[in-house]
Amino acid sequence: MELETTFESAELVLQDGTKYAGKSFGHNSSIGGEVVFTTGMVGYPEALTDPSYCGQILVLTYPLIGNYGIPNVEHDPDGLTRYFESVNGKIHISGLVVSEFCLDASHWQSVMTLSQWLD
Repeated sequence: MELETTFESAELVLQDGTKYAGKSFGHNSSIGGEVVFTTGMVGYPEALTDPSYCGQILVLTYPLIGNYGIPNVEHDPDGLTRYFESVNGKIHISGLVVSEFCLDASHWQSVMTLSQWLD
């Protein structure tokens, strides 16, 4: 997979004016939404496709995200997706905040990086 090496500066601005500086990866645009978090240690494809997070900015508390990439959308015999929460693997979140992002996905089922999928 091709590694991406340039990141643009980004800011998370809360309603009270508090600002957090960071770097942008994936789709680069201004968005708004309620900031929520999940403490899961694995399962970022499932979290990003969970309709309950629709329109929200999701903070993943596990320190390293992106290391195993994104698998293909596959369905089990009952028509349910294997690795995603939405039937078609559609991303429902508006934004994603992580502590450390891994550029190079390394898993035998990975077909793209998290940054490529978000873009």
